[in-house]
Amino acid sequence: MGAESFRALLDSVRYEVLPAKSTEDKVLAHVPRDIVVTVTASPVKGLEPTLDLTTRLAGHGYRVVPHVPARLLRDDAHLKDVVDRLRAVGVDDVFVPAGDADPPAGAYDGALPVLRRLSEFGGPFTHVGITGYPESHPLIHDDVTIQAMWDKRAHATYIVSNLCFDPRVLGDWVARIRCRDVTLPVHVGVAGPVQRAKLLSMAAKIGVGESTRFLTKHASWFLRFAAPGGYSPERLLDRSAAALTAPSAGVAGLHLFTFNQIAETERWRRSMLDRLGG
Repeated sequence: MGAESFRALLDSVRYEVLPAKSTEDKVLAHVPRDIVVTVTASPVKGLEPTLDLTTRLAGHGYRVVPHVPARLLRDDAHLKDVVDRLRAVGVDDVFVPAGDADPPAGAYDGALPVLRRLSEFGGPFTHVGITGYPESHPLIHDDVTIQAMWDKRAHATYIVSNLCFDPRVLGDWVARIRCRDVTLPVHVGVAGPVQRAKLLSMAAKIGVGESTRFLTKHASWFLRFAAPGGYSPERLLDRSAAALTAPSAGVAGLHLFTFNQIAETERWRRSMLDRLGG
């Protein structure tokens, strides 16, 4: 990947963090205010930790994007309350996945009904993100996930791709969604410079039931991180250069999954920028 293209991606990153007890301090210590911070939501702990951390980080001057999974919302009144609370602290960007809560907390079993309700509420957020799946979803066929993006496009402003470790798969997926006339800009999901031991530790801390689901759902991630030579985000990005930088790809930036290794992720980004002369 050319230095200029790589620098542009590193300058337009989003850091995904988990709402743990130490997250606020880590963000304040290591993340510049011009980096967007996205806050995940737990099917076990619900939306409150996400909304609480979002409020605190917004108060510190960050642009924060909370995850609002459809399956964690009880009903329209709950959604309206979430919208009001986020707007009150200046949030203008939300990410709306279906979520993993099983069973759902209420009537919403997927993202599309929530996106439609937000539109009916008058579009309270300037930016609304939806999920893309370069590597197959464990429960949903690829054609269905791409059709879902088509169905959601009128209610969303961008796509965040789930983790992908295969440059060829990533390139093929971007081409497929563009062939289906899904034109929303894509923030490419990339794991930061995560260490396998710390990832396992993080998974263990998020709760027995939830960590079991996490490890089962993402078993292939650990194999990637443990592969000979380990995992290198810059190697993945370099091998994905053509897919990420082609004008037709419509890649808006990187969505870095930090797994709360926030200091390590920002240190890696700064090191890459220094190496590129940026």
